[in-house]
Amino acid sequence: MDYNMKTNKKTLLVGATPNTNRYAYMAAERLTNAQIEFVPVGIKKGEVFGKPILPIKEKPAIQDVHTITMYIGARHQPEWYNYLLGLKPKRMLFNPGTENSELENLASQQGIEVVHGCTLVMLGANTY
Repeated sequence: MDYNMKTNKKTLLVGATPNTNRYAYMAAERLTNAQIEFVPVGIKKGEVFGKPILPIKEKPAIQDVHTITMYIGARHQPEWYNYLLGLKPKRMLFNPGTENSELENLASQQGIEVVHGCTLVMLGANTY
C-alpha cells in the first residue's frame, strides 16, 4: 500500500486504552507504525501514542471516519449505536470477541461494509 492509501483510512479506535497489555493498545501501535491516522475513543482516560483518548460518553464529533475498529464487547455496544453509525464510516471492523449481529445489520442497512477480522492481523498482512 502506498502512503496516500493508508492516510485515507482514518480509523476510530473504539475501546482505546493506555494499558499496553490490551489489544486496543497494540492496534494503536500498529496503526501508528503503518502511518494510518486514528482517533482513540473510550471510557479509559489517558493517551496512546501521543493522542488523548477522547471520552466516548461525550460522543465527540469526528469527521471523515473511514473505519471503525471495535474493541468493546457486544454487551457494551448498544448505547453507542446511534453515535457510531452517525459518524458514517465506510466500514466497521469487528475484532474477535466484538461481533454483534444487531449492530452489523444496522450498519449493513446503511451501506457500511461489515468486516469480521482482526485489525492486528490485517495490518500485519497489509490487507487493512
